[in-house]
Amino acid sequence: MNEKNKLPTMYWQDNRLCILDQRFLPLKVEYRSCKNCSQIIDSIKEMSVRGAPAIGITAAYGMAIAALNALEEGYNKDKLLTSLDEAASNLIMARPTAVNLFWAVQRMKNLIQKQKESSPQQIFESLLTEAKKIHDEDVNNNRMIGYYGSELVPEKASVLTHCNAGALATCGYGTALGVVRAAVKQGKDIHVFVDETRPLLQGSRITAFELLNEDISATLVTDSAAGSLLSGNKVDLILVGADRIAANGDVANKIGTYTLAVLADYHNVPFYVAAPVSTIDMTVESGESIIIEKRCSSEITYLDGHLTAPEGITAFNPAFDITPAKLITAIITERGVVCRPDREKLNKLF
Repeated sequence: MNEKNKLPTMYWQDNRLCILDQRFLPLKVEYRSCKNCSQIIDSIKEMSVRGAPAIGITAAYGMAIAALNALEEGYNKDKLLTSLDEAASNLIMARPTAVNLFWAVQRMKNLIQKQKESSPQQIFESLLTEAKKIHDEDVNNNRMIGYYGSELVPEKASVLTHCNAGALATCGYGTALGVVRAAVKQGKDIHVFVDETRPLLQGSRITAFELLNEDISATLVTDSAAGSLLSGNKVDLILVGADRIAANGDVANKIGTYTLAVLADYHNVPFYVAAPVSTIDMTVESGESIIIEKRCSSEITYLDGHLTAPEGITAFNPAFDITPAKLITAIITERGVVCRPDREKLNKLF
C-alpha cells in the first residue's frame, strides 16, 4: 500500500473529526464521527484512537470542537472560555500516562490565552488552525525520526517490535515503524518480528496489518516468544515507541516493554526507543513519578466477548510499564539520536 492510499488515522471534515476506529482492525475499517468533545473523550478512553502522538492530536481537535460547540450554542466569550477550561480538564483525564495528550491540550490553552481579546468565532478558527498544524507537524516529525533512526539499522537486520508505533499510532509514517519504513526505503533488507502485544493485540491486529500493507517482511510472534528469539540470535535490534519519557531517560511504554529491555540487555542486543520530543516530560524526574494507567480486568478475562478465565478471578492489567534509562541504548527523536539518555542529554533537545 503506497502512502497516498494509506488509511488516515483521522481527518477533519464538515466540522467533525473522523477517527479510524482501531478496535475493529484488521477485520473492519470504520470511522467514528465526533461532533462534540464528549465523543472525542470516549474515543480516547475506549482506544478507538491510540498511540501517544495520535492521542495528542485528537485532543487538540477536541479543544477546537469544544469551541465550535460553544459557538453553536451562542455562548458569549466568557462562557466560551469557561467551557474550554472544562473541556481541557476532561480531556487530560481521558488517559493518564501518554504525555502528548497533556502537551497538546496545554499548547491549545496557551493559544487561548493569547486570543482572549478575539471573538468566539476567531477563537474557534485559531484553535482549528492550531490543531491542523499539530497534525501536520506530527507527520514531518515522524519522517525525521525515520531518517535519524534508519542510520542505526544495519543493511540486513531482523527487528523486534512491541505494540504499535506505526502510522496508525500517529497521523502518518510512524515512530518505531517509521524507522523501519525509512530503512526499507533505503534498500536495506529488513525483517520484522511482531509481538502480538497482549491483552488488546495491537501488534497482531495493527502492526502486522501495517507491515503487510507496506509489503515489509514480517513474522507474528507471541509476547512470550521474545526470549527464544533473542537466545537464538534471531534479533539484531529492538525498536519500540513511548508514551512518556521522564527527564532522566526512563520510558513508559506498553506493558511488556520492560521485559524486552531486560532481555535485550542480557543478550547484548541494542534497544531503541523512537518518539517525538513532545513525548519527553522534563517536569517528571524519573519513571517512578509516571502514573501508570490501570485497565479493566475484562480485557484479560474476556476475548472477543468470550470468557477465557474462571469467572470471578481477579486480574492485574496495567496498560504500561517503566523501562529504566540504563537499559536503553538510544532514544530517537526528530531532533536527533540521544545515546544512553540522561537529563543533561535530553535537556539539549529543547
